[in-house]
Amino acid sequence: MWLDLKGTLTSGRSRTLERRAERLEDLLRATQSDPITQRDRKFRAFAEATGGGLIEVFRADGSRAFPSPTVAAQAFPWQIAGPLDRDSFTEVKFQGQAYRVLEHPFSATPAAADRFILFAAAPLEGNRNVLRAFTDGLLWAIPVLLVVSAIGGYTLSRKALKPVDQITAATRSISVSNLSGRLPVPHTRDELQRLSETCNEMLARLESAVNEIKRFTDDASHELRNPVSFVRTTAELALRNAEADPASRRAFEEIVTECGKANRLLKDMLTLARADAGNAQLAFEPVDLAEVVKAACQKTRVLAEERRHTLATHIEDAYATVWGDYSTLSRLLLILLDNAVKYTPPPGTIRVTVASAGGKATVTVEDTGIGISAADLPRIFGRFYRADPSRSQVEGSGLGLSIAMLIANLHQASLSAASQENAGSVFRIVFPLLPSGPGRKETASRSLTSVG
Repeated sequence: MWLDLKGTLTSGRSRTLERRAERLEDLLRATQSDPITQRDRKFRAFAEATGGGLIEVFRADGSRAFPSPTVAAQAFPWQIAGPLDRDSFTEVKFQGQAYRVLEHPFSATPAAADRFILFAAAPLEGNRNVLRAFTDGLLWAIPVLLVVSAIGGYTLSRKALKPVDQITAATRSISVSNLSGRLPVPHTRDELQRLSETCNEMLARLESAVNEIKRFTDDASHELRNPVSFVRTTAELALRNAEADPASRRAFEEIVTECGKANRLLKDMLTLARADAGNAQLAFEPVDLAEVVKAACQKTRVLAEERRHTLATHIEDAYATVWGDYSTLSRLLLILLDNAVKYTPPPGTIRVTVASAGGKATVTVEDTGIGISAADLPRIFGRFYRADPSRSQVEGSGLGLSIAMLIANLHQASLSAASQENAGSVFRIVFPLLPSGPGRKETASRSLTSVG
């Protein structure tokens, strides 16, 4: 814009000088037969009337064809470039100002041999003032335009990227337990619409595949329980045979033991499969966490004493009633206590604490066991995950903590673990408390949600 304005102003000044030269040329040709004094007077009058008198006419040898019309014209630094066949423009400094000078060659008549050079000058200060004012305006306008452009660009980009944000949010909300969710499809007939449709088709295939796996796990866990139970019953009956030899008796005892492990594994798998399918229904009611902890510790105490552990409980005399299912909460505590007993070398200490504050009830199970490495800690709640090598020395299926996390999520509680190798582990469950007051004896059903 600045260069265009400068070029326009310069071109306008040049055209003004050209028109002035053409008019003077016509005047001189029209007065060619007039007396010299009369021609000089008309030349001076024309010069004074146009361009501030900055006009001169020179011969080819550099002498003036007419007397200088004004003092300024006489003092002006006219520069004859030599023989010319067309107009030429230059810029000259005079008395601290810039002037644009036209050098215009012409003849008195088309057939005349004598050549003249007409000079006309015009100041450029007006152009400079306009450019200066325009530059100042640009300097003020550029920041404003940048701000307006930034706001406009941000608004347009937000509008353009809003479908991307919606797709991103929907993608983050979809998990293994929520594969039925789908991405919003913007009707823009562009790449975003095709991407959303493709992702939804992929999610449909994944949902179908995962549902098949869940059904297979559920059916396999359910169907395998009967043959395993049959094998265990047969082995127990064989053990009652007094005529069985010692080798057979040891074999039957091992069969009974392994069937027991298989039954527990199948039970855990069936629990998770039903949770994934959303088929497990639990009765919720106000439950006192202190009672759950006392009952779980009482069941674990015999096993702890067998391993020469000290099982200590500390229950604060405070309100700790939550909305939950008593049997699953008891199972959650038993899983954590069982792990603490198994992974603590004898003699050890296991401490269970119940506390409440700020509308939350916290149950903490702390042991002095072998601990969990920092690399394994983030993965201990995964299904079938077993740390290697030390923790794998203890028998287990690797599903206990997965079920514990599932039960905690079902009760809208947070289950976390902190541990240090060879120093012990701390498992902490934080429940939302029910408002204090008479507990309602209502029951509710809620489906287990998938974890892992």
